[in-house]
Formats: sequence, structure tokens, C-alpha cells
Amino acid sequence: MERHTVDDLGAVLGLAAVGEALTARATVDEQGYVTGWSAGAEHLLGYAPTQILGRPAVSLLAEEPAASDLPPFRDLPRWHGTLVLRHRDGRRVEVKVLAHHRTSYAGVRDWFLVSALSGAPPRPDDDALTQRGFLDSPCCATSVHDTALRFRRSNRSSRGALGLSDDDLRGLRMTEALDDPVSGEVERLMRLALETGEPQYLENHARAPGETREHAWSVHLYRLEDDDGRVLGVASTGHDMTEQYWARKRLQLIAGAGRRIGSTLDVTRTAQELADVAVPDLADFMSVDLLVSLDEGGTSDDVEAGAAVGERESPSEASAAGRRSLALRRIAHQSVYEGSPEAVVVPGEVDDYPEGSPPVESLRSGRAVLYRVTEPAIADWVAQDPLRTSRIRDFGFHSAMTVPLSARGTTLGVAVFARHRHPDPFQQDDLVLAEELSARAAVCIDNALRYTRERGTAVTLQRSLLPQGLPEQAAVEVASRYLPAGARAGVGGDWFDVIPLSGARVALVVGDVVGHGIHASATMGRLRTAVRTLADIDLPPDELLTHLDDLVARLATEAEGAERAPGDGETTGDVGATCLYAVYDPVTRRCTLARAGHPLPVVVSPDGTVDLLDLPAGPPLGLGGLPFEALETELPEGSLLVLYTNGLVESRGAAIDDGVDRLRRALAAPAASLDTLCDKVLGAVLPQRPTDDVALLVARTRALDADHVASWDVTPDPSAVAEARKNALCQLEIWGLNDAAFVTELVVSELVTNAIRHAEPPVQLRLIHDRSLICEVSDASSTAPHMRRARTFDEGGRGLLLVAQLTQRWGTRPTPVGKTIWTEQTIEPAEP
Repeated sequence: MERHTVDDLGAVLGLAAVGEALTARATVDEQGYVTGWSAGAEHLLGYAPTQILGRPAVSLLAEEPAASDLPPFRDLPRWHGTLVLRHRDGRRVEVKVLAHHRTSYAGVRDWFLVSALSGAPPRPDDDALTQRGFLDSPCCATSVHDTALRFRRSNRSSRGALGLSDDDLRGLRMTEALDDPVSGEVERLMRLALETGEPQYLENHARAPGETREHAWSVHLYRLEDDDGRVLGVASTGHDMTEQYWARKRLQLIAGAGRRIGSTLDVTRTAQELADVAVPDLADFMSVDLLVSLDEGGTSDDVEAGAAVGERESPSEASAAGRRSLALRRIAHQSVYEGSPEAVVVPGEVDDYPEGSPPVESLRSGRAVLYRVTEPAIADWVAQDPLRTSRIRDFGFHSAMTVPLSARGTTLGVAVFARHRHPDPFQQDDLVLAEELSARAAVCIDNALRYTRERGTAVTLQRSLLPQGLPEQAAVEVASRYLPAGARAGVGGDWFDVIPLSGARVALVVGDVVGHGIHASATMGRLRTAVRTLADIDLPPDELLTHLDDLVARLATEAEGAERAPGDGETTGDVGATCLYAVYDPVTRRCTLARAGHPLPVVVSPDGTVDLLDLPAGPPLGLGGLPFEALETELPEGSLLVLYTNGLVESRGAAIDDGVDRLRRALAAPAASLDTLCDKVLGAVLPQRPTDDVALLVARTRALDADHVASWDVTPDPSAVAEARKNALCQLEIWGLNDAAFVTELVVSELVTNAIRHAEPPVQLRLIHDRSLICEVSDASSTAPHMRRARTFDEGGRGLLLVAQLTQRWGTRPTPVGKTIWTEQTIEPAEP
């Protein structure tokens, strides 16, 4: 076992102090053996170190304490009590012992025992020592007051805080010695402590006489009594906690900034949130300026004097000194005064900052800088600007900080913090805080700028893929609205379309692609193109949705493959969509509709009745394997057919049924026009900030007058061709369309001849006088004709080619019992 005296290790343990012999010290290991022994211990018990080291410590006890009086030492960090020990000469010695359970310098656990020799009795000069300790305390401002709350005595710190000596203070009350509203609250709590005997506590902020900086104080107030319980007065003890107070305020400000800055993806609002956080807790005025180059979606990574993006020469400077300026746009500012009267630039305005000005220097160096207004950097700058000079003079600006705003290696702009009402100038800690706030805001501003650029691209793509103008047609009167989602959701894939069809019919389409962003917009464009292509071949609504479902399924498969493929590009995400497709015929006033996972359309009858059209439910596009069903219904002339996407009626925190009810109520109210009705619907149904895209399409049905339609059954005999031509020419004469007689006669002759020769009865000829002249021949065969170029000696093959050359459009559409071949001719309005 290693043996040593405690005195030998004094230097190592830091115990070699003055008066070493006045303290008895020993160490005992965990097994209870004495491992250290000091000169003071030898003086106390008479044992030399060589006589006691290595012996059990219990051998020193004159009597063992009762087991019930001893705690479990192994778990204690410290123990103190009285032990009765045996002196070497045999007498009993009662000793007060303080034992520390510690890890020694050698890294082992042991007990360190100390005892003041003879109990260290009070000394005559203790009272004087205590008094000087009170009077000379450098960090605790203490004063004592009599029962009338008047000063009796103060220590040096208290006198320094009040700026008065004891002779000046004695007999005064706190409210008389300190002209500050906080003194009244201190006196109130003094009286409360004096009357109740309960200590009182408060934190206050006061400025000592002759000081410009306000201090934060932690004040304790307590009653003073003598040994007999007689009340002598009250004492106040104050700790200057200014640094801790401001550190706490800075932490609170940073925590608040984390909650408040970046609540949206709006650049202006984010900048304003930074200004709102900084004023008034940090600055009296604060501004945020961004580089003008960011207006065009660019960035500025190289802000160098004379070469910065956004720099330009002002005419006056170019002619006078040839100095360049940096163009910055004011995004936001805030002031302790309403309306920010200190500002020389209004939000949205561009100002030129000359080379050498603090904002430009901060941007060029990339460092935050602290200035006094009297420094040459500011004095030279404002000397060129009379308005800034007057603002500094009128409001009394005395210090400022400029902090560059940068994120992800991109320079965005500069934040300027200034003080004029707050008497304390900015300190280095304030600059660190301003940098922290600006760094947080810069990341949020950069996010907002990136989002704004991406969203602008997506909106532009979305709008370019939507109809730029609704086509002219006579079947329905239409009005539409498209609203992109709010900032957080991003642009989606909602779309609508109006597609003229053969036979004066029209197709109405509304769809919604899953997701948001550019990928959703691009998918929407592909689906809209596919719908128009499928509509061009006159597929029925249920068949069209079936083909569209196959397309979406293929797009989803392509997207999955793109996600699995290696690369750094963004993933396309899930591909899916809903769609509603309707075809309205103004001749029969019949409407055929089918839907794929889409909300039900609304029909408003001419008498104002509003009903949901109960279409068969179809699965969303892309699931595959499930059929779509169509519904055919008659719509009286003047009916409203309302198609929309779910963004109109669905919102967070509200049931879709509530949105549908609001929609029905809005549609029931009369409106001067369809455009007015669309606006009323959006205002009544949508929340202030929609979370999803909204597409709305309202169509008022028209009916084609019976006088504008003529039809004849054709006998399946070649001789019936002449009769068909005759009937057509007579009808054209009735309509006043004699100029179209020649082409119509050729078309009727060709189409009726082909139907009789190659198709199956019954055969029907129909002429429709709408915006164009439509000629239709229907038969019971599902075989569609194909146009081909006839060779020199072919006897056939020239008919359809001739028809296509003479008419504007032609085509074939399937019918429930066969097909219809149709042509359209542009006609001049009939002369009165």
C-alpha cells in the first residue's frame, strides 16, 4: 500500500496554504485504512505519520457511533459530524469532522477528512471583518434602512450605483434618492417585507445617475431583527445582472426569430418579419435591401466594387467623380415610430448606394460592420445625400450596423440596423446577434426567392398549357376561372377545356393531376393534349376515359423507372389524375357525361333549381382494369352545367359536403352574366388562401332551332342519290345558302353513294345550318372509310380526296348503331 503524508501532497492538491498547522487532515481509502496524515492531524492526536499510515481508521475511535446514526457512506458525496477520537496519550478528544468522498489525484476513490483545530473559536476582530466584507463588496449592492425605510448604511457597490456617499444618503428614502419609477415599487416591497417578515424579490431596470446604459438588477428585500426578535429595519441586496439579462434577451430574440421569420414563402413578408423581430428589441430602425439583379431571377455571387451585378453609374457621379453605385431595392423596413418616418426609401423603390458607403462595403467584404454615425465612413456617405443628413440630424441617429444577407454562397442584399431613441450605442454582442438574425432570415429569403422562381416557372407553364381563349361555338355559352394554389402548396395540375366537335356539338372537360409543381403542370399538358386528340376522333366519354386511363398508367410506369434510374435529377413523384368529360349536342339537347374519380357536376335548371348530377362513380385515372360508365341526360335550353375541381369545395378543417353546399347556394343566386357568376362562386366558396388549385367551368346550354336542321332517310338504292342531292339543294335555297350549293351537291353525292355501296342500311342524310354548314351521312356499318390517293388508272379512291379538298373539315364518328361521316363548310352570312 502506498503511504504518504497529506503535507507531502500539498502542492499537488492545492492545499499548501497559510496556517497549514491549524487544520487537521487525513485521507482514508475505501477499505478503511489511513493513507494520508498531515502535521495538523499529528498535532491533534499525537501520532506521527509513520505511526498511523496503513492502520485501520477505526482504531482511532474512542467510541464507535451508533449504527443508526451513520448514513450509507458509499453513496454520499460528503459527510459532516462529531467523532470521539483517542489521543495517543489515551485521552478522549471530541472532534468536528468534514469528510469529502472524492476521486484522488491518483484516480482512486477515497475519503478526505478535515477538522479545524480547537473548533476555530470566534476572534475579537470577526465583527470588524464582517463589517468590511459587507461595506466593500464589489458585486452586491447592499443597503440597510430603518423602520421608516430611510437609509442608514450602504456598501461601496450600492453607493456607486446611486452615485452618493453614506452621508448624502443617510435619512433619505429610496424614492428620494433615486428619481426613477422603479424606486416606488422597491419601497412598496420594502414595506411589505417589514410588515410581514416575508422576503420579497423583484427584477428591475434602472439607469444610475451619470450613466447612459440601463442596468438590470436582481433585488432581494428582507426584514432585519435582533436576537430578541425586535424589528430593526429592512435590508435591500441587489445583484447587477445586466449581462445575464441581455444574454437572456438575445436568446429570447433568437428563439422568437426562429418562430416568426420564414412563416411563408413570400420574399417581402419574410424580410418584413426580420424587421419586425429586430425592432424595437435590437434596433430603433431597420431596413432590408436586396440586389436589383434578383428581380430578374438572377443571383449575385461576386459583389466587387466596380464589377458587381446590379451596379450602375449615376449621371451626376459619372460626370463628377466617376464613382459607381450599387442598385438595391428596399424590400422592408420597420421603426419604433409609426410609418417609419426615418426612411429615405419606400418599400419597392430602388436606391443607389455609392462605393465606400457602409452597405456596399459590407456586401463587398461579406462581413458585418459596426459604425458610429460620427465615423468617416458614414459622414462621407451622407454628405452626398442631403435627405439622409437631415434624417440623421432630426432623429438623432448615433450608431448603425450593416450585415450582408447571403445564403448558400449567394449574396442577396444587406440589412441595416440603426439606433436613435435607445441611448446605448450598439456593442459587439449586438453585432453578433444581428448576424445571427440576418443569417436566419437570409436562408428564408433565399428559399422564398427560389420558390418564387420555381413557382413562376410552373405558373407560366401551367397557364401556357391551359386554353388561351375559349373557341367559338354555338352549343354553349361558357365562362371559366383558374386559380393557382397558395404559396406553400405550389402550382398544381388542374385544367379545363372546351372542344368543338362535329355535328355542332361541344365537349367540356375538367381534370386534376395529382401533386404540385412543374411535373404536375407538365403531366397536365400531356393529358390535355391526349384528351383533345381523343376528342378529335369523336370517342364517347366512357371510351375516351378508358384510353386516358391507359395513358396515365403508362406515365406512372415511366415515372417509377425514372425514380429507380441513377441520376441527380428530381423525381417526378406519383402520377395520377381525375377527369370529367361531357359532350353536349344542341340539336337533341342531350348531354353525355362520364367521370374518373372526379367531383360530381352541378346542373342549374332554367327555373333556378340546383342539383348534383348523379354520375356513375369511376376510379381515378391510372388505376386500370375498371370500366367507366357514361350517363346521358337531357338539358333544357338555358340550363347551367358547372364543372370544377376538388380545390373549389375541399379545404383543410372543413368537410367536402360543406363546400358543395356553399357552391349550390352560390349558384342559386341570380347573376348578370356567367363571368359575374364565376366571381361570385369563387368569393362565396373558397377560403381566403386556397390550399389547392381551382378550375371552374360554367356552361349555359343553347338549343339549335329545328329550322336549322334538316334530315332525310335514304333508300339503299343507287337511284336515291339524285333524290338526296335534290333535297339538299332545296334546303340550301330555303336557308339562303345558294353559294354553297355546288360543293354541297358534290359532298352529298359522294357520301351517300359510298354509304349505299359500302355500308349497311338504314342510311340517313342530315344538314345542319350553324356557324358552318354541316353535312352528315349515317349508316349502320362500323367500318370507317379512309382517304387515299388514287393511281392513274384507278376507277375509285378520288371521292374522299375531293371532299377533303372542297370542305374545311371532315371526319367519322361512331354511333351506337354504326357511324356518321361528316363535313363542314365555311359559309357567308345569308343576305337579308
